[in-house]
Amino acid sequence: MLDWAGTTVDHGSVAPVLALQTLFAQHGIVLSDDDARHDMGLLKRDHIRAILGLPSVRTQWLSVTGREPGDEDVSSLFTEFGPLQMKIIVQHSQLIDGVVPTIQAWKARGLRIGSTTGYTREMLAPVLARAAQEGYQPDTSVCPDEVNGGRPAPWMLARNMQLLEVYPPSTCVKIGDTVSDIDEGKNAGMWTIGLTRTGNMIGLDLASWSNLPEDQKQLRLKSAGERLLDAGADFIAEDLAGCDAILQAIEHRLAEPSFNGIMIR
Repeated sequence: MLDWAGTTVDHGSVAPVLALQTLFAQHGIVLSDDDARHDMGLLKRDHIRAILGLPSVRTQWLSVTGREPGDEDVSSLFTEFGPLQMKIIVQHSQLIDGVVPTIQAWKARGLRIGSTTGYTREMLAPVLARAAQEGYQPDTSVCPDEVNGGRPAPWMLARNMQLLEVYPPSTCVKIGDTVSDIDEGKNAGMWTIGLTRTGNMIGLDLASWSNLPEDQKQLRLKSAGERLLDAGADFIAEDLAGCDAILQAIEHRLAEPSFNGIMIR
């Protein structure tokens, strides 16, 4: 069960940050990268609500508007966000290196590939189309607006399981690059793998990452991995391709006669 931005497309999960920063700038609010990324992975309406609750943003909003942000502001901003996100997604939804051969190898082994996201179906549509053109098509994709709730609730994963006809959840693995991905997987009863280099925790596109000195790369990988493990991830990897050995280890664990469906790490 794979995430999208930062996991299979958009190295560094850049598109959502740019769209959120543009959205808030239109209202006179300066949104830092850290504040934009703090609750990444949530349904975008919930993400906007969480951003409005951050002290730095709340203070700016009060200064600009003269009042506290409320539910009407969340709804208004979310309505504005859709077109912005659609425009930026088209520019920043290229596949991450290694995704296509990795998925091809997994499907050849009989693995089924589901996907979840913080995007609505309308927002995900151009991402799906571009990914398909570049050679990646998950077997299923489920969006939060289709199951009446986003992360950290497990409903998108449950719907994927139903569509893929797979169970129990202890035979499934959720892979993503945010804390909310890990929470989603844990709440669904699945194994979880957190991704470091390609995702939200480091937040750099491939060119920016490549230009970092090696010691900075290692420091950032270590910090990102620690945060994902602290969130409860069972394993971490730099990118999707790095998950292959982990999946094989999980398969061996599931095949053990002593395995009873209870995941003991």
